[in-house]
Amino acid sequence: MVTALALGIYLAASHSLRQRRHPSAAIAWFLSLALIPYVALPLYFLFGNRKVPRQLSGLHAPSAGADHPKVHQVPSRIQSLTRALGLPPSSTYDRFTLHKDGSQARQSLIAVIESASVSLDLCIFLLRHDVLGQEVAWHLQQKAQQGVRVRLLIDGVGAWLGGHMIFRSLKAAGVQVTKFVSPFQSALPGRTNLRNHRKMVIADSERVWMGGRNLAAEYFEGESTTREKNAPWIDLSFDLSGAIARQSQDQFNQDWTFATQTHPIETAPTHQAHGTEVPATVQWLPSGPDQAEDTLYTLLVSRCFAAYTRILAVSPYFVPDATLQMALTLAARRGVTVDLLLPRKSNHHLADMARYAALRELSAAGARVWLLPHMIHAKAVVIDDEIALAGSANLDERSLFLNYEVMVGFYNPRDIEQFAQWIERHRQGAQLYNAQPPGVMRELGEGMVRWLAFQL
Repeated sequence: MVTALALGIYLAASHSLRQRRHPSAAIAWFLSLALIPYVALPLYFLFGNRKVPRQLSGLHAPSAGADHPKVHQVPSRIQSLTRALGLPPSSTYDRFTLHKDGSQARQSLIAVIESASVSLDLCIFLLRHDVLGQEVAWHLQQKAQQGVRVRLLIDGVGAWLGGHMIFRSLKAAGVQVTKFVSPFQSALPGRTNLRNHRKMVIADSERVWMGGRNLAAEYFEGESTTREKNAPWIDLSFDLSGAIARQSQDQFNQDWTFATQTHPIETAPTHQAHGTEVPATVQWLPSGPDQAEDTLYTLLVSRCFAAYTRILAVSPYFVPDATLQMALTLAARRGVTVDLLLPRKSNHHLADMARYAALRELSAAGARVWLLPHMIHAKAVVIDDEIALAGSANLDERSLFLNYEVMVGFYNPRDIEQFAQWIERHRQGAQLYNAQPPGVMRELGEGMVRWLAFQL
């Protein structure tokens, strides 16, 4: 009876919530619930849900009173797909800056924080109690004491990893701090395994700083030490202002409402003088359990299958599913230049071990895999001269299917080329991966890790 109940709950939830699990995850849950239901069913309630239905109307339509000019530069085939996926409408910006290094990223971050006069909102996975985290915290405290409404939304696991000491001083200064689904005290069953990996700092709904950097020293300029292990990581971030920033504010309000279980907050309409926006076009691309579809994954696979000249990608981790792997492999086989930039050794050893079967297949198909001697944490994909994707999502199954992520799609050729040049500049210091046949034990070990890759 317990087994029948457990399997009934699993099948009903998977169907009604449109879970569409990875095959290895579906098999693992089904067998566990059938064979050890007393153990598996409680774990399923804690970790089992992949999709969390919630209202996203604030992102599906333009903000009230905001100026959203008609856009003509978005490729129609991409626009049709994003519309079908229920993504926000394509937007524009006043200003875009791609940070060349950690020093510029830090200066831009502080400048965005200091520019806030009414509201300042931060969504981050990790805020560490180190030199960078303390500097950011000091500026947040100053803004809160000046009367600016400051809200910090931090992932529940990230808050535990970074240390809680820094949050006490923030709360004492008037900063509103909320954890996004604490893994230990969550009142949201089945969502413990769903992490918020989005990274945004939004000032007055007009300026947004975002990308792949967490608020810790290694993501910027590192610690003041000569020890190699404390050398700064290579990462990618950028800042935008204008209409796209108002969409980021909508996103933050949705996440804040979900985490606090309060009433939705409407983004204050912001009017902009006509003629000040450049004709560049951008697309806000949220991905994760709050989306009915696997939005980023679907867009990425679609564009890789349709690529005709180049696919440039940089990611700290590379554990693709079979469909994304096929899209990249077939692109390389039909003559598309496929360049993948990865760290030789990342900070996640299991992810490194799980990637090599995919890398060998890509190399055999004619793709070039480049390994940097230092840790690179950047996340970006450039496809032809059509689109560049940049933000918080890695090219692994956890990031594409489980985490709350956000990317921005850039359609302007000048912006696309900036990202391509950024990847190329760092590729110059990398070494081409030379695939070698694995031994029996290594292949067995890689297979076991790949079987767990969806949950990495």
